[in-house]
Amino acid sequence: MELWRKLESMKLTRRALAGAILSPAAAAALAQTQPAPPSTPDEELKAARDRNRSITETLAKLPVPIETEPALQFKA
Repeated sequence: MELWRKLESMKLTRRALAGAILSPAAAAALAQTQPAPPSTPDEELKAARDRNRSITETLAKLPVPIETEPALQFKA
């Protein structure tokens, strides 16, 4: 709890906080894991679809409490 108060008083952005938390070795490993950019439009499209699929699968695994889901109202 005391750490949280210190972090609140420091006024760090989320990116700065993430950079402070990650060790230099972890940050370097993260930077190395990114694949090379696709060379053709078809490869770029396939890479984008693969990213969307993996993100969707990751999000589907996370539990969402009912109170955080928005109420939907469709009006014509």
